[in-house]
Order: sequence, then C-alpha cells, then structure tokens
Amino acid sequence: MYLNKALVYGNLTRDPEMRALPSGISVATFSIATNRVWNDKNGVKQESADYHNIVVFGRQAEIVNQYLKKGSSALIEGRMQTRSWEADGVKKYRTEIVAERVQFGPRPAGGSSSYNSANKENTKEEKEEIPSIEYPDDDGINPDDIPF
Repeated sequence: MYLNKALVYGNLTRDPEMRALPSGISVATFSIATNRVWNDKNGVKQESADYHNIVVFGRQAEIVNQYLKKGSSALIEGRMQTRSWEADGVKKYRTEIVAERVQFGPRPAGGSSSYNSANKENTKEEKEEIPSIEYPDDDGINPDDIPF
C-alpha cells in the first residue's frame, strides 16, 4: 500500500489567484509559508522557512478566494503532486499540494473584512434574542420520585 498525504499549517504568502479550467471548474492557487525553529549544536537558536505551493479546485477554491488573503493562516490537507512542462526548450518542474481540505485559521482581532463585520452583527443579534432559562427551585424535587 502507498500513501501520498500532505498536512501543512502556515500563513499565505500571497493572495489566492483564481482561474477556471476549460470545463468551467474553478481553480485557486496560493503559497503557504511554514517555519521551523531549533537549536544548533552550539545551542544557538536557528529558524528556517519553507514555502509550499497549494492548488484548490471547485467550490472550495471559490471559498478560499473569497475569505483568505495574504497573511491569513490555514491548515491544508491534501496530496503531493509534481507537474512538468517545457518552456523555451527547457523542461520545468513544480511540486505542489493539491488540497482536499482547507481549514481556515483564527482571524486576527479587529479584522475589517465585510465577512467579520456581518458575522459580528449576527452574533450580537442572536445573543440579544435568546431568552434565559429559568429553572424551578429544588425545594419540591425528591430524588426518590424520579423513575430512572
């Protein structure tokens, strides 16, 4: 049995680019940066960043294009794929993660996107409309009267 699974969590290095295949299916591409921190053999803290190309198809691509932007954090689950093509007589390669699932990370506090504003208003209205539950006093309840 073979396994081709990629799981990365990081921040977008650029806004998603939206395109459409000739069949009409939406495709979004973007890049995610992940970092790694470690101490070298001298005890000095080291840090490196890796950049991962991501491709998303279909409705999920439209959602990514709508809500994610440069700096947004996201968890990407998918599979690794390497494409090759020839440009000016030179063969080129690109390894990317074809996303099967994209989960958005936390939004920064004080975000000014229309999605955040609308979501905050709906949440506020819902909180005001929900009545509180008033429980009866425990005076008249005998545990022996409960049938279970």
